[in-house]
Amino acid sequence: MITKRLVYLFIISSISVTSFAQSGAAWLKGGVNLANVSFNKDGEVDDANLLTSFHVGFIGDITIAKVLAIQPGILFTGKGAKLQSGNPNDINYYKATTNPLYIELPVNAVIKLPLAAPESNFFFGAGPYIAMGVGGKRKIEGKTVGVAFSSKENIEYSNDDPTTFNNEEGTGLGVMRRFDYGINATAGFQLNHGMIALNYGYGLAKLQSGSNSSDDNKNKHRVLSISVGFKL
Repeated sequence: MITKRLVYLFIISSISVTSFAQSGAAWLKGGVNLANVSFNKDGEVDDANLLTSFHVGFIGDITIAKVLAIQPGILFTGKGAKLQSGNPNDINYYKATTNPLYIELPVNAVIKLPLAAPESNFFFGAGPYIAMGVGGKRKIEGKTVGVAFSSKENIEYSNDDPTTFNNEEGTGLGVMRRFDYGINATAGFQLNHGMIALNYGYGLAKLQSGSNSSDDNKNKHRVLSISVGFKL
């Protein structure tokens, strides 16, 4: 079922990118992600540190009015964080580096302010995104009563149906929800056939699957990205 969904997602996105090129413009975009998660200070997580990852994909640029455009896209993007409970000198210590990979579909409405250079502008905007987990790794290390342990494994996702909202199928301890959604903001410069942008993704879906604990209800993706792009 998940494989079919992924195939459908690629087909729809490929058709959309082709349409962008015909009705407006299409851009190849990539860059660096500085990912983290929000967390509840009353929970067990003592610290959450930035994780460096990446993104790459295509965005469209469809002109709606002189200074207004819609920018839908498809991105292959990494999220996650380095989470820690305790410290290495404690008798009990836990650290997890989690780097989930997603196919993400953002749709931004942007305002463009022309610059003096031809075909150049400063832009800013915002919009929603949806994403589906397709891979990633989790590395765990720590100590239990002074005995060290470590492991590295593929991230396991639940097969939850996004249309059922709070009902999560195939859930369990240590399983991430497959579907993410949220809002994002973007700002940057388009300079002729090049682009540079700063983006921020604010996740609204909690990460832990199959848990009703209030301690993890605030565990959600936060991603700051720096992007460069080239007009196709």
